[in-house]
Amino acid sequence: MSQIDAFAEGREGDVPGLLREVNAWSARIAGALGELSGERMEGTDASGAVRARVSGTGRLLGLHLDAKKLRELDHVRLAEAVKEAVAAAQGSLGERLEELTAALSGPYGGGPDDPLAAHVERVMREG
Repeated sequence: MSQIDAFAEGREGDVPGLLREVNAWSARIAGALGELSGERMEGTDASGAVRARVSGTGRLLGLHLDAKKLRELDHVRLAEAVKEAVAAAQGSLGERLEELTAALSGPYGGGPDDPLAAHVERVMREG
């Protein structure tokens, strides 16, 4: 049983062991974010006239405009197409981030309950 499980159940646990577990989780998260930062994501608008590429940190790296399809767009629709393509690329980035971090949420699946809440409340109450 992990130290986080012990604290979540309100039992006394090994604080240094808990810190080791938290540090290991932090290292895995940092590794996943490092992996993501090296990736590139693309997205296109609905018409296919604009393709955007973003870095793993969400920075816009480039736009590709299809010359043939571009002829059909006025300046307003072109601006909308660019925003749509960038949003699609960033949406792909968000999906990839979810994939990478899904396994990192720990034994509680990233739920809203803090596994240490009972312990913190007891310490605050009892001193």
